[in-house]
Amino acid sequence: MQLHQASELSILVVLAFIVFASPYISKILRIPVAPAEILLGAVAGYIGVVGENEMFKLISEVGFFFLMFLAGMEIDLRMLINIDRKILRLGLIYLALIYAIATALTLGLELSLLYIIIIPIMAVGMIFTLFKEYGKQQEWLNLSMLIATIGELLSITLLTFTAAYLQFGASINLWLTIGYLILFLAISVLSFKILDVLFWWYPGLKVVLMPHYDKDEKDIRLCIAVFFTMIALMLYLNLEVAFGAFIAGMFITTFFDHKKDLPHKLSSFGFGFLVPIFFIHIGSTFKLSSLGSSEVIKDAIFIFLAMLGTRVISSLLFFGKLGFRGIFLFSVSQSMPLTLLIAVATIAHKSGEISDYSYSSFILASLAQAIIGAIIIKILMQSKSKE
Repeated sequence: MQLHQASELSILVVLAFIVFASPYISKILRIPVAPAEILLGAVAGYIGVVGENEMFKLISEVGFFFLMFLAGMEIDLRMLINIDRKILRLGLIYLALIYAIATALTLGLELSLLYIIIIPIMAVGMIFTLFKEYGKQQEWLNLSMLIATIGELLSITLLTFTAAYLQFGASINLWLTIGYLILFLAISVLSFKILDVLFWWYPGLKVVLMPHYDKDEKDIRLCIAVFFTMIALMLYLNLEVAFGAFIAGMFITTFFDHKKDLPHKLSSFGFGFLVPIFFIHIGSTFKLSSLGSSEVIKDAIFIFLAMLGTRVISSLLFFGKLGFRGIFLFSVSQSMPLTLLIAVATIAHKSGEISDYSYSSFILASLAQAIIGAIIIKILMQSKSKE
Protein backbone atom coordinates (compact mmCIF):
# COMPACT_ATOMS: atom_id res chain seq x y z
CA MET A 1 0.00 0.00 0.00
CA GLN A 2 2.79 2.41 0.88
CA LEU A 3 4.59 1.57 -2.39
CA HIS A 4 1.36 2.24 -4.33
CA GLN A 5 0.93 5.61 -2.58
CA ALA A 6 4.55 6.49 -3.23
CA SER A 7 4.07 5.68 -6.90
CA GLU A 8 1.02 7.95 -7.14
CA LEU A 9 2.84 10.73 -5.30
CA SER A 10 5.85 10.50 -7.61
CA ILE A 11 3.57 10.61 -10.66
CA LEU A 12 1.81 13.72 -9.31
CA VAL A 13 5.13 15.47 -8.71
CA VAL A 14 6.44 14.57 -12.18
CA LEU A 15 3.15 15.68 -13.80
CA ALA A 16 3.31 18.97 -11.95
CA PHE A 17 6.83 19.59 -13.23
CA ILE A 18 6.12 18.62 -16.86
CA VAL A 19 2.85 20.58 -17.10
CA PHE A 20 4.64 23.67 -15.80
CA ALA A 21 7.95 23.28 -17.63
CA SER A 22 6.83 22.04 -21.07
CA PRO A 23 6.00 25.51 -22.54
CA TYR A 24 9.47 26.76 -21.58
CA ILE A 25 11.17 23.64 -22.93
CA SER A 26 9.17 23.87 -26.19
CA LYS A 27 10.35 27.46 -26.55
CA ILE A 28 13.99 26.44 -26.00
CA LEU A 29 13.71 23.55 -28.47
CA ARG A 30 11.54 25.65 -30.83
CA ILE A 31 8.91 22.93 -31.20
CA PRO A 32 5.15 22.94 -30.43
CA VAL A 33 4.13 22.35 -26.81
CA ALA A 34 2.32 19.04 -27.45
CA PRO A 35 5.39 17.23 -28.86
CA ALA A 36 7.44 18.65 -25.99
CA GLU A 37 4.98 17.13 -23.50
CA ILE A 38 5.15 13.77 -25.29
CA LEU A 39 8.95 13.85 -25.28
CA LEU A 40 9.09 14.73 -21.58
CA GLY A 41 6.58 11.95 -20.84
CA ALA A 42 8.76 9.50 -22.80
CA VAL A 43 11.84 10.51 -20.82
CA ALA A 44 9.91 10.24 -17.53
CA GLY A 45 8.70 6.77 -18.50
CA TYR A 46 12.18 5.71 -19.61
CA ILE A 47 13.87 6.67 -16.34
CA GLY A 48 11.05 5.07 -14.35
CA VAL A 49 9.56 8.06 -12.51
CA VAL A 50 6.23 7.55 -14.33
CA GLY A 51 4.71 4.12 -14.85
CA GLU A 52 1.41 2.28 -15.23
CA ASN A 53 -1.25 3.79 -12.99
CA GLU A 54 -5.05 3.48 -13.38
CA MET A 55 -5.80 7.01 -12.16
CA PHE A 56 -3.15 8.50 -14.47
CA LYS A 57 -4.60 6.50 -17.38
CA LEU A 58 -8.19 7.54 -16.57
CA ILE A 59 -7.36 11.26 -16.39
CA SER A 60 -5.39 11.00 -19.63
CA GLU A 61 -8.45 9.46 -21.36
CA VAL A 62 -10.62 12.31 -20.11
CA GLY A 63 -7.94 14.68 -21.42
CA PHE A 64 -8.14 13.05 -24.86
CA PHE A 65 -11.93 13.31 -24.93
CA PHE A 66 -11.73 16.96 -23.87
CA LEU A 67 -9.17 17.57 -26.62
CA MET A 68 -11.64 16.15 -29.16
CA PHE A 69 -14.33 18.37 -27.63
CA LEU A 70 -12.08 21.42 -28.15
CA ALA A 71 -11.33 20.26 -31.71
CA GLY A 72 -15.06 20.10 -32.37
CA MET A 73 -15.40 23.65 -31.09
CA GLU A 74 -13.20 24.80 -33.96
CA ILE A 75 -15.93 23.80 -36.41
CA ASP A 76 -19.06 25.83 -37.03
CA LEU A 77 -21.49 23.76 -39.10
CA ARG A 78 -22.83 26.91 -40.70
CA MET A 79 -19.38 27.47 -42.19
CA LEU A 80 -19.65 24.08 -43.91
CA ILE A 81 -23.20 24.73 -45.07
CA ASN A 82 -22.27 28.10 -46.59
CA ILE A 83 -18.99 26.96 -48.15
CA ASP A 84 -18.31 27.96 -51.77
CA ARG A 85 -19.52 25.06 -53.94
CA LYS A 86 -16.44 25.13 -56.17
CA ILE A 87 -14.12 24.91 -53.14
CA LEU A 88 -16.28 22.14 -51.67
CA ARG A 89 -16.13 20.16 -54.92
CA LEU A 90 -12.35 20.53 -55.16
CA GLY A 91 -12.00 19.64 -51.49
CA LEU A 92 -14.00 16.43 -51.87
CA ILE A 93 -11.99 15.46 -54.98
CA TYR A 94 -8.79 16.20 -53.01
CA LEU A 95 -9.90 13.91 -50.17
CA ALA A 96 -10.98 11.20 -52.61
CA LEU A 97 -7.56 11.34 -54.28
CA ILE A 98 -5.77 10.95 -50.95
CA TYR A 99 -7.86 7.88 -50.06
CA ALA A 100 -7.35 6.43 -53.56
CA ILE A 101 -3.55 6.85 -53.38
CA ALA A 102 -3.51 5.48 -49.80
CA THR A 103 -5.49 2.42 -50.93
CA ALA A 104 -3.15 1.85 -53.86
CA LEU A 105 -0.09 2.12 -51.58
CA THR A 106 -1.59 -0.19 -48.97
CA LEU A 107 -2.59 -2.91 -51.43
CA GLY A 108 0.53 -2.51 -53.59
CA LEU A 109 2.90 -2.84 -50.63
CA GLU A 110 0.70 -5.44 -48.89
CA LEU A 111 0.40 -3.35 -45.72
CA SER A 112 -2.19 -3.68 -42.98
CA LEU A 113 -5.56 -2.37 -44.16
CA LEU A 114 -5.35 0.11 -41.28
CA TYR A 115 -3.08 2.21 -43.48
CA ILE A 116 -6.05 3.03 -45.75
CA ILE A 117 -7.39 4.99 -42.79
CA ILE A 118 -4.07 6.09 -41.29
CA ILE A 119 -2.44 7.73 -44.35
CA PRO A 120 -5.38 10.07 -45.17
CA ILE A 121 -6.23 10.88 -41.54
CA MET A 122 -6.69 14.58 -40.75
CA ALA A 123 -7.16 16.78 -37.70
CA VAL A 124 -7.59 20.51 -37.14
CA GLY A 125 -5.70 20.67 -33.82
CA MET A 126 -2.22 21.53 -35.11
CA ILE A 127 -3.69 23.72 -37.88
CA PHE A 128 -5.44 25.74 -35.20
CA THR A 129 -2.08 26.37 -33.51
CA LEU A 130 -0.78 27.73 -36.85
CA PHE A 131 -3.56 30.32 -36.82
CA LYS A 132 -2.24 31.60 -33.51
CA GLU A 133 1.20 32.11 -35.05
CA TYR A 134 0.46 33.26 -38.61
CA GLY A 135 -3.01 34.82 -38.35
CA LYS A 136 -6.12 34.31 -40.47
CA GLN A 137 -4.88 36.26 -43.50
CA GLN A 138 -3.02 33.32 -45.07
CA GLU A 139 -5.04 31.84 -47.94
CA TRP A 140 -3.32 28.43 -47.72
CA LEU A 141 -4.08 28.26 -43.99
CA ASN A 142 -7.75 29.18 -44.33
CA LEU A 143 -8.18 26.57 -47.05
CA SER A 144 -6.30 24.01 -44.96
CA MET A 145 -8.61 24.55 -41.99
CA LEU A 146 -11.69 24.22 -44.18
CA ILE A 147 -10.57 21.00 -45.89
CA ALA A 148 -9.20 19.54 -42.65
CA THR A 149 -12.59 20.15 -41.02
CA ILE A 150 -14.30 17.93 -43.61
CA GLY A 151 -11.40 15.47 -43.46
CA GLU A 152 -11.55 15.24 -39.68
CA LEU A 153 -15.29 14.52 -39.71
CA LEU A 154 -14.63 11.71 -42.19
CA SER A 155 -11.60 10.48 -40.21
CA ILE A 156 -13.49 10.33 -36.92
CA THR A 157 -16.40 8.48 -38.55
CA LEU A 158 -13.97 5.90 -39.95
CA LEU A 159 -12.18 5.79 -36.58
CA THR A 160 -15.48 4.90 -34.89
CA PHE A 161 -16.12 2.13 -37.42
CA THR A 162 -12.53 0.84 -37.08
CA ALA A 163 -12.73 0.76 -33.28
CA ALA A 164 -15.94 -1.28 -33.52
CA TYR A 165 -14.40 -3.69 -36.05
CA LEU A 166 -11.26 -4.19 -33.94
CA GLN A 167 -13.41 -4.84 -30.88
CA PHE A 168 -16.09 -7.12 -32.35
CA GLY A 169 -14.74 -8.34 -35.70
CA ALA A 170 -17.20 -9.09 -38.52
CA SER A 171 -19.93 -10.19 -36.11
CA ILE A 172 -23.51 -9.11 -35.48
CA ASN A 173 -22.18 -6.69 -32.86
CA LEU A 174 -20.28 -4.82 -35.57
CA TRP A 175 -23.45 -4.33 -37.60
CA LEU A 176 -25.32 -3.28 -34.48
CA THR A 177 -22.60 -0.70 -33.84
CA ILE A 178 -22.86 0.58 -37.42
CA GLY A 179 -26.63 0.79 -36.98
CA TYR A 180 -26.19 2.74 -33.75
CA LEU A 181 -23.71 5.05 -35.50
CA ILE A 182 -26.14 5.75 -38.36
CA LEU A 183 -28.94 6.31 -35.83
CA PHE A 184 -26.74 8.63 -33.79
CA LEU A 185 -25.79 10.66 -36.88
CA ALA A 186 -29.44 10.88 -37.94
CA ILE A 187 -30.49 12.05 -34.47
CA SER A 188 -27.60 14.56 -34.42
CA VAL A 189 -28.65 16.05 -37.77
CA LEU A 190 -32.29 16.21 -36.65
CA SER A 191 -31.30 17.80 -33.33
CA PHE A 192 -29.19 20.44 -35.09
CA LYS A 193 -32.11 21.31 -37.38
CA ILE A 194 -34.60 21.51 -34.48
CA LEU A 195 -32.28 23.68 -32.39
CA ASP A 196 -31.55 25.90 -35.39
CA VAL A 197 -35.28 26.60 -35.78
CA LEU A 198 -35.79 26.95 -32.02
CA PHE A 199 -33.01 29.50 -31.60
CA TRP A 200 -34.16 31.33 -34.74
CA TRP A 201 -37.64 31.80 -33.23
CA TYR A 202 -36.37 32.44 -29.69
CA PRO A 203 -32.88 34.01 -29.98
CA GLY A 204 -33.05 35.20 -26.39
CA LEU A 205 -32.94 31.58 -25.22
CA LYS A 206 -29.22 31.48 -26.05
CA VAL A 207 -28.55 34.33 -23.66
CA VAL A 208 -30.65 32.67 -20.96
CA LEU A 209 -28.57 29.50 -21.23
CA MET A 210 -25.29 31.39 -21.65
CA PRO A 211 -25.52 34.95 -20.33
CA HIS A 212 -23.00 37.49 -21.60
CA TYR A 213 -21.99 38.34 -18.03
CA ASP A 214 -22.44 35.70 -15.37
CA LYS A 215 -20.63 35.21 -12.07
CA ASP A 216 -21.84 31.59 -11.85
CA GLU A 217 -20.08 30.53 -15.09
CA LYS A 218 -23.26 29.09 -16.62
CA ASP A 219 -21.53 28.84 -20.01
CA ILE A 220 -18.80 26.55 -18.68
CA ARG A 221 -21.33 24.50 -16.74
CA LEU A 222 -23.49 23.97 -19.84
CA CYS A 223 -20.44 22.95 -21.90
CA ILE A 224 -19.33 20.41 -19.31
CA ALA A 225 -22.91 19.11 -19.01
CA VAL A 226 -23.14 18.61 -22.79
CA PHE A 227 -19.65 17.04 -22.80
CA PHE A 228 -20.47 14.47 -20.08
CA THR A 229 -23.95 13.75 -21.48
CA MET A 230 -22.47 12.95 -24.88
CA ILE A 231 -19.82 10.70 -23.31
CA ALA A 232 -22.55 8.83 -21.40
CA LEU A 233 -24.59 8.42 -24.61
CA MET A 234 -21.61 7.08 -26.57
CA LEU A 235 -20.75 4.62 -23.78
CA TYR A 236 -24.38 3.44 -23.71
CA LEU A 237 -24.42 2.94 -27.50
CA ASN A 238 -20.94 1.36 -27.37
CA LEU A 239 -19.61 3.90 -29.90
CA GLU A 240 -16.23 5.69 -29.99
CA VAL A 241 -16.41 8.30 -27.21
CA ALA A 242 -14.05 10.67 -29.07
CA PHE A 243 -16.64 10.98 -31.84
CA GLY A 244 -19.34 12.05 -29.38
CA ALA A 245 -17.03 14.57 -27.74
CA PHE A 246 -16.23 16.02 -31.16
CA ILE A 247 -19.94 16.38 -32.03
CA ALA A 248 -20.59 18.01 -28.65
CA GLY A 249 -17.93 20.64 -29.40
CA MET A 250 -19.51 21.42 -32.78
CA PHE A 251 -22.89 21.80 -31.08
CA ILE A 252 -21.55 24.43 -28.68
CA THR A 253 -19.78 26.47 -31.37
CA THR A 254 -22.66 26.35 -33.84
CA PHE A 255 -25.42 27.50 -31.49
CA PHE A 256 -23.62 29.67 -28.94
CA ASP A 257 -21.47 31.83 -31.18
CA HIS A 258 -22.45 34.93 -29.16
CA LYS A 259 -19.99 33.80 -26.46
CA LYS A 260 -16.81 34.86 -28.23
CA ASP A 261 -14.62 34.23 -25.18
CA LEU A 262 -15.94 30.70 -24.55
CA PRO A 263 -13.44 28.78 -26.73
CA HIS A 264 -10.59 30.69 -25.07
CA LYS A 265 -11.89 29.93 -21.57
CA LEU A 266 -12.30 26.22 -22.29
CA SER A 267 -9.01 25.87 -24.16
CA SER A 268 -7.21 27.63 -21.29
CA PHE A 269 -8.56 25.00 -18.92
CA GLY A 270 -8.05 22.09 -21.32
CA PHE A 271 -4.56 22.95 -22.56
CA GLY A 272 -3.51 24.03 -19.09
CA PHE A 273 -4.55 20.84 -17.31
CA LEU A 274 -6.32 17.87 -18.95
CA VAL A 275 -4.80 17.82 -22.44
CA PRO A 276 -1.15 17.93 -21.27
CA ILE A 277 -1.80 14.88 -19.08
CA PHE A 278 -3.02 13.00 -22.16
CA PHE A 279 0.13 13.89 -24.10
CA ILE A 280 2.38 13.04 -21.15
CA HIS A 281 0.66 9.66 -20.79
CA ILE A 282 1.14 8.95 -24.50
CA GLY A 283 4.81 9.83 -24.10
CA SER A 284 5.16 7.54 -21.10
CA THR A 285 3.85 4.60 -23.17
CA PHE A 286 6.42 5.28 -25.90
CA LYS A 287 9.50 3.16 -25.40
CA LEU A 288 12.60 5.27 -26.06
CA SER A 289 14.55 2.05 -26.41
CA SER A 290 12.62 1.41 -29.64
CA LEU A 291 14.58 4.27 -31.22
CA GLY A 292 17.41 1.78 -31.45
CA SER A 293 15.30 -0.34 -33.78
CA SER A 294 15.85 0.38 -37.47
CA GLU A 295 12.44 -1.21 -38.15
CA VAL A 296 10.62 1.38 -35.99
CA ILE A 297 12.49 4.29 -37.57
CA LYS A 298 11.96 2.92 -41.09
CA ASP A 299 8.20 2.52 -40.53
CA ALA A 300 7.94 6.01 -38.98
CA ILE A 301 9.74 7.54 -41.98
CA PHE A 302 7.40 5.67 -44.34
CA ILE A 303 4.29 6.94 -42.52
CA PHE A 304 5.67 10.49 -42.54
CA LEU A 305 6.54 10.47 -46.26
CA ALA A 306 3.38 8.63 -47.30
CA MET A 307 1.14 11.15 -45.54
CA LEU A 308 3.03 14.14 -46.92
CA GLY A 309 3.41 12.69 -50.43
CA THR A 310 -0.28 11.85 -50.87
CA ARG A 311 -1.21 15.39 -49.86
CA VAL A 312 1.35 17.10 -52.10
CA ILE A 313 0.15 15.11 -55.14
CA SER A 314 -3.54 15.63 -54.37
CA SER A 315 -3.14 19.35 -53.58
CA LEU A 316 -2.03 20.05 -57.15
CA LEU A 317 -5.77 20.60 -57.64
CA PHE A 318 -5.30 23.94 -55.87
CA PHE A 319 -2.28 25.07 -57.89
CA GLY A 320 -4.19 27.88 -59.63
CA LYS A 321 -5.34 29.18 -56.24
CA LEU A 322 -2.21 28.71 -54.12
CA GLY A 323 0.87 28.38 -56.37
CA PHE A 324 3.84 26.12 -55.62
CA ARG A 325 4.77 27.58 -52.21
CA GLY A 326 1.15 27.70 -51.11
CA ILE A 327 0.59 24.08 -52.15
CA PHE A 328 3.57 22.90 -50.11
CA LEU A 329 2.54 24.96 -47.06
CA PHE A 330 -0.99 23.60 -47.41
CA SER A 331 0.26 20.01 -47.74
CA VAL A 332 2.58 20.21 -44.73
CA SER A 333 -0.15 21.75 -42.55
CA GLN A 334 -2.47 18.87 -43.58
CA SER A 335 0.18 16.31 -42.60
CA MET A 336 0.18 16.95 -38.84
CA PRO A 337 -2.80 14.94 -37.48
CA LEU A 338 -1.04 14.49 -34.14
CA THR A 339 -4.05 13.67 -31.96
CA LEU A 340 -5.99 11.45 -34.35
CA LEU A 341 -2.93 9.49 -35.48
CA ILE A 342 -2.15 8.78 -31.83
CA ALA A 343 -5.82 7.88 -31.26
CA VAL A 344 -5.79 5.31 -34.08
CA ALA A 345 -2.49 3.88 -32.83
CA THR A 346 -3.83 3.66 -29.26
CA ILE A 347 -7.05 1.90 -30.30
CA ALA A 348 -5.23 -0.53 -32.61
CA HIS A 349 -2.60 -1.27 -29.93
CA LYS A 350 -5.21 -1.93 -27.23
CA SER A 351 -7.03 -4.35 -29.52
CA GLY A 352 -3.79 -6.20 -30.33
CA GLU A 353 -4.07 -5.31 -34.03
CA ILE A 354 -0.58 -3.74 -34.03
CA SER A 355 2.56 -4.68 -32.11
CA ASP A 356 4.50 -2.59 -29.61
CA TYR A 357 7.00 -1.73 -32.35
CA SER A 358 4.27 -0.57 -34.76
CA TYR A 359 2.74 1.49 -31.97
CA SER A 360 6.12 3.12 -31.36
CA SER A 361 6.41 3.82 -35.11
CA PHE A 362 3.07 5.65 -35.12
CA ILE A 363 3.97 7.74 -32.08
CA LEU A 364 7.39 8.56 -33.55
CA ALA A 365 5.79 9.50 -36.89
CA SER A 366 3.23 11.76 -35.21
CA LEU A 367 6.02 13.51 -33.28
CA ALA A 368 8.12 13.94 -36.42
CA GLN A 369 5.15 15.35 -38.33
CA ALA A 370 4.39 17.92 -35.65
CA ILE A 371 8.00 18.98 -35.08
CA ILE A 372 9.41 18.83 -38.61
CA GLY A 373 6.18 20.18 -40.12
CA ALA A 374 6.19 23.22 -37.83
CA ILE A 375 9.86 23.88 -38.65
CA ILE A 376 9.29 23.60 -42.43
CA ILE A 377 6.33 25.98 -42.30
CA LYS A 378 8.32 28.49 -40.24
CA ILE A 379 11.25 28.40 -42.71
CA LEU A 380 8.95 28.85 -45.71
CA MET A 381 7.04 31.69 -44.08
CA GLN A 382 10.28 33.46 -43.07
CA SER A 383 11.68 33.13 -46.59
CA LYS A 384 8.42 34.49 -47.97
CA SER A 385 8.56 37.55 -45.72
CA LYS A 386 12.11 38.33 -46.93
CA GLU A 387 11.07 38.41 -50.57
